[in-house]
Amino acid sequence: MADNDDVQRLVDIEAIKQLKARYFRFMDQKRWDEWAMVFTDDVHMVVPEGEVDTTGRDEVVANLRVILQEVVTVHHGHMPEIEITGPDTATGTWAMEDNLEFPGADGGASLRLHGFGHYTETYRRTDDGWQIATLRLDRLRVDIS
Repeated sequence: MADNDDVQRLVDIEAIKQLKARYFRFMDQKRWDEWAMVFTDDVHMVVPEGEVDTTGRDEVVANLRVILQEVVTVHHGHMPEIEITGPDTATGTWAMEDNLEFPGADGGASLRLHGFGHYTETYRRTDDGWQIATLRLDRLRVDIS
């Protein structure tokens, strides 16, 4: 029989899954103000392949907004491995796939990127619920057409 700690752990894991779903949806829909709220104020984001290494919610959102505003994106996260590490902390690894279509210059052909890899993250429970505190995206493969 599950005790209260087991139930709370499962509730927290589900809340983190919902958080990550909002991360993907708000980014793809370019809902930047709502996307910002999935992050802690002091979030640190690293995407080595994209030369992104940014700290702070406002900076992360501003940088990604400039990069992705005109790009059609579709992101998927799969098979989360989430571990509750303390009463208000957790870690997670997500397999990911993304499709990005960058508009062509002067009406030319667009550039498409299809990536596969993993997000490695930490989460912190705040007054606003669970939020992403650190995020690292490592792509294992990128197909460009």
